[in-house]
Amino acid sequence: MSLIIHFLAIAAAVYLTANIVPGVMVTGGWTTMLLVALVWSVIITVIKPILHVLALPITIITLGLFTFVINALLFWAMEFIVPGFSVEGFIPALLGSVVLSVISWLILKVLPD
Repeated sequence: MSLIIHFLAIAAAVYLTANIVPGVMVTGGWTTMLLVALVWSVIITVIKPILHVLALPITIITLGLFTFVINALLFWAMEFIVPGFSVEGFIPALLGSVVLSVISWLILKVLPD
């Protein structure tokens, strides 16, 4: 049950992110948002740790700021995976990834375990 609640929290965060950040659009309704939440969960679980290890030297040199670039590029890459999800450039991708991370963290902190 906790996994379903976690997934729905990420879907709600995707909805809020699409409404807050200009340049991030989700067309297609809730099915697209649920698909974006699923893809984002897979990307964060599987691909992001591998990229962080590969980019560790650059991350150390930039004092951790390159992590924002990795997150933005992964967020932007979802545009090519999920039909109906579009990001208009790097800056909306950067803002979208930050807003999505903060909102999903807040929602998951508020929800009981």
